[in-house]
Amino acid sequence: MENLPLILMIAALIALQIFFMRRRNPERTQQELVVNLLGEVKINEVLVETFSLRQKPKKFEVTMWEVNKNRLKFLAKSVQRTLSEAFGMIEDFNQQIDAAKKASRKAKSASYKVDIDVNELKEPLARSRQGLEQWLLVTIGTKDPPPKYPSIIDYLFGGR
Repeated sequence: MENLPLILMIAALIALQIFFMRRRNPERTQQELVVNLLGEVKINEVLVETFSLRQKPKKFEVTMWEVNKNRLKFLAKSVQRTLSEAFGMIEDFNQQIDAAKKASRKAKSASYKVDIDVNELKEPLARSRQGLEQWLLVTIGTKDPPPKYPSIIDYLFGGR
């Protein structure tokens, strides 16, 4: 009973934090979406560069694309097409990597090799990165993502 006011205060702070997180302005959400998608494009560019160096090829990242591909109407049509082209190719490559993994499991082999020309991805990924960076430059004035400030939950339970 002595801790009840403290527990209620913490619960109220968490409820307020959740309430304010849901009431984001659309521009902020668009910036976050573009920043996250840009991060995924940059990761995929690095994976293309290191693809031939790996014994077991790593699948490309598509999470942000899958979750948000229907929410990109605010981007220029050319950027939308380029992103769609790049991630379409990535999804095809990921399917080929999965097929090679399954074949190696059937053959009970520990290693597998995928014969994919990932260099085809360099140009669409570069155009996607440039389009997203250009949108950031026009919208917020910089190509770098805005700094993320910690929330109350981050203070209570540790940062991300």
